[in-house]
Amino acid sequence: MQLIIWKFSIGENGMNNNEDNAMYYLRDEVGNAVVDIGEKNENIVVVSANVMSSSRVSDSVKKFPNRAFNVGIAEQDMISFAAGLAKEDLIPYTFTMAPFMSMRACEQVRTDVAYNNLNVRMFASYAGVSGGISGATHWGIEDCSIMTGIAGMVVLEPCDPVQAKKMVEESVSYEGPIYMRIGVEPVKKFYDSDYDYKIGKADYITNGNDGAFICSGVVVKYAVEAAKKIKENYKKDIMVVDMHTIKPIDREAVLEAAKTGNVIVAQDHNIIGGLGSMVAMVLAENRVGVNFKILGVPDEFVTMGHAPFLYHKYGYDSDGLYLEMEKMISK
Repeated sequence: MQLIIWKFSIGENGMNNNEDNAMYYLRDEVGNAVVDIGEKNENIVVVSANVMSSSRVSDSVKKFPNRAFNVGIAEQDMISFAAGLAKEDLIPYTFTMAPFMSMRACEQVRTDVAYNNLNVRMFASYAGVSGGISGATHWGIEDCSIMTGIAGMVVLEPCDPVQAKKMVEESVSYEGPIYMRIGVEPVKKFYDSDYDYKIGKADYITNGNDGAFICSGVVVKYAVEAAKKIKENYKKDIMVVDMHTIKPIDREAVLEAAKTGNVIVAQDHNIIGGLGSMVAMVLAENRVGVNFKILGVPDEFVTMGHAPFLYHKYGYDSDGLYLEMEKMISK
């Protein structure tokens, strides 16, 4: 594998120099991108479980009304319906919240979609605890562990608006089922419009030999902030790996990060069964020994609160990532 290191600070190789401190909402980017591809490709169908507005795909009803369906609050029906559409060579893009897609409709995802290797796209908002005070019923903190356990399922998690749009575009021609988890907290822009996105190939926000953060989704922005602070205070260079494809995981990128000797994996998900478990599996299979830590939601039903409060409480915001890396590099 050719390792391409994105130079975050100077804007090379498709990276944004981040002089613009604007924040973006991934639901907006994904919803708009799906409507865009739907206008260009008559095989694309939008199917929503009564979340047309919150998933930002309401315009699909205006732009291609004969290919936009709201099945109501019936996620199991939505997935079975989408499987039928896919059997007729259409490409359905389905929308609901992460806990309902991964748990309410789990049997239909596994048996109707994955077992038949159908081109169904499952876009799930409210990933992690990003739903905030909506509470445990609307948090997707188990979805990665469920979806990665389904044979043939691709699991994605974008970290910025450009990447989210690229994921949607790449998904049109991809063969097989795709699950994309989408947080509702705002994110920063890291990539330029000419960024070359590939499913299954991790991206590198910063380079470094003293430690590595392997992250996805909203946590990427916190990892970049923590790496910058480590550099300022300790003159240490920390690699930030954007592992946007949870499955199939980029094994070479994991092993490259492990060369630093200090690896922290962080994801807005339960610490069991998510990105951390995937990375640990790669390290164990290759008999690689490193200082290693998984950060995320603890194995419990957590306190209700706004997402930034919970990220801080459970140690996977920039402060928490900084403190854990500080422990490793100070040994």
